Amino acid sequence: MAQKTRRLTAEDLYRIQLPFDPQISPDGSQIIFTVTRTEQGSEKKYSSLWLVPTGRGTARQFTYGDQNDSHPRWSPDGSQIAFVSNRGDAEQPQIYVIPFSGGEARPLTKLKGSLAGFAWAPDGKKLLCSFRKPDAEAIERDKDEQKKKLGVVSRHFTNADYKLDGVGFLPQEKWHIWTIDARSGAGKQLTSGDEYSELSPIWSPDGQHILFVSNRSPKPDLDAHLVDLYTMPADGGEFRKIDTPTGTVYAPSYSPDGKWVAFLCREGKGNAWQNSNLWIVPADGSEPAVNLTAKYDLHVGSDTLADTGDRPTLPPVWSLDGTRLMFHGERHGTVDLCSLARDGDDLQVLIKGGVVGGFSFSQNQSKVAYFLGGMSDLGQVWVTTPQGGRSKPLTRFNTSWLRQIDLGQVEEVWFKGRDDNDLQGWILKPPGFDPSKQYPSILEIHGGPWAQYGEAFMHEFFYLAAQGYVVYFTNPRGGRGYGEAHSKAIHRNWGDADYADLMSWTDLVAEQPYIDKSRMGVTGGSYGGYMTTWIVGHTNRYKAAVAQRVVSNFISFWGSSDVGYYFEDAWSSTGKPPWEDLDKYWDQSPMKYIANVKTPTMVIHSEQDWRCRQEQGEQVFLALRKLGVDTELVLFPESSHGVSRNGRTDRRIARLNAIRRWFEKYL
Repeated sequence: MAQKTRRLTAEDLYRIQLPFDPQISPDGSQIIFTVTRTEQGSEKKYSSLWLVPTGRGTARQFTYGDQNDSHPRWSPDGSQIAFVSNRGDAEQPQIYVIPFSGGEARPLTKLKGSLAGFAWAPDGKKLLCSFRKPDAEAIERDKDEQKKKLGVVSRHFTNADYKLDGVGFLPQEKWHIWTIDARSGAGKQLTSGDEYSELSPIWSPDGQHILFVSNRSPKPDLDAHLVDLYTMPADGGEFRKIDTPTGTVYAPSYSPDGKWVAFLCREGKGNAWQNSNLWIVPADGSEPAVNLTAKYDLHVGSDTLADTGDRPTLPPVWSLDGTRLMFHGERHGTVDLCSLARDGDDLQVLIKGGVVGGFSFSQNQSKVAYFLGGMSDLGQVWVTTPQGGRSKPLTRFNTSWLRQIDLGQVEEVWFKGRDDNDLQGWILKPPGFDPSKQYPSILEIHGGPWAQYGEAFMHEFFYLAAQGYVVYFTNPRGGRGYGEAHSKAIHRNWGDADYADLMSWTDLVAEQPYIDKSRMGVTGGSYGGYMTTWIVGHTNRYKAAVAQRVVSNFISFWGSSDVGYYFEDAWSSTGKPPWEDLDKYWDQSPMKYIANVKTPTMVIHSEQDWRCRQEQGEQVFLALRKLGVDTELVLFPESSHGVSRNGRTDRRIARLNAIRRWFEKYL
């Protein structure tokens, strides 16, 4: 075994190569996937396609160049791979096609606008996608160099969903369904209109119909939960609605015979605490939809947090005989690939042991390719047989440099909360840990709140441990992975059960003989930033705090965030806006208790954070400054809410250094 020679650094972010979206060939012999990398100096991020055989052989790079190649998809006969790339225009990705046998990639499309993935038709003659055109004003401005130089004169909006974190201001144009000829690249727009979007289109197995989701309620921007299933002829035409429960419907999937549709759904309005469940409904709508997973109290999805790559929730996959479904199931810090009979019985776990990301099956389903990562493993592409065969990793990204690093040791702990509730947490001890010494410690609090910490690599945690801190983290009530009662415990009452759980966890850690009780810190981002600010307003037990991308004032958050008004049901006693329930909003806002704060608190925020707007952090900073509490405000320009996960690498490093500096000062 190689000797551990050093500790993790912030600059190691430049070393990370992330594989994701593994797509197995129809015959099961090859897997194509995407690998991302960062170029130090220019700070640009690039992605390429890689291939690895499922038998003998090693992974090799398939596409080259300083561009972004992603979303590879095999043609039905396995002879071609279509993918999205910006190699022709850095600002305008297109669909490209490349022969598997080798050769140059050729651009298939010449679109102007935004592309939301694509899928091959069963006969391989067309591609199906959702596409959004630019607004007419943007097209006109792009054609005129003077207007282009002057930029936007004004913006005009009529809907509430006019902005999105990570994107900015949205076009007035809606998402519509297009088909693309696989030979000529000619596009055909099948849906239109300026009121409704059509998303997640998929082909029926016979290629005769297209299934999609759409919110066609009178006010889709305000009633975002009223999403339904629709089908239409493959060449366009009249829609037919398939009745589903009232709620957020997404990720549809046809059975192999086309008679059934599986989908994910969270029922009702504003019930973000609910599990997303797996449902099925006859494609002809002849019977009501059935919830297959309700009795298991299992969240169907992938919401385990990491700061190293996405782990998306994918649509369920049917077995070839239509008797079973495979899907992501999240529980106790892991995301498994699960299997369930069509009648809702016989829940099985096919792949476990970490966080399963993207997955795909060969045509005869004899093999499944998947991403699997762990708490101390950035993740690799794996292959196995669904019938319980041997699983094996096919890639070794990041292993050579990680082998040199002492990450420290992680201990899993189960404990009881204030209300005799079961809680799961982890204690990360620093490299070179000496049990006879006492260490400063940092409590990390996750975002969401409808998410979980678990078996996913958190560079930030290992970096702080490398500085000599014990880092401890848990999944308090309000999050995913522990059933609906756990998640619902903070519904309309943030800062109570979640705060109690975090204090119980701190109590347990503080009693460890290697913890210095006088040098305990706390940090978190988003909802974790909310809880950090809440905590310092309710206790002085922490020596220092770093509140990141905070939610501090629910009243102003409601109207400033891109999703603020979605939270009415989460905060209001009756699901009302703030002017109808002002006291309830204010009671749950950390700003109400800001005068109690004595803890030195650094505030970190992004200037282009459309989820938790900059004013949320500024309120905290200015109040603490006024109160005479030691504070700093650190802002990151041109950065979104996800700066810690996908921000520019030099800014991610600066953020980590700011956190380190603040805790060094006080801990």
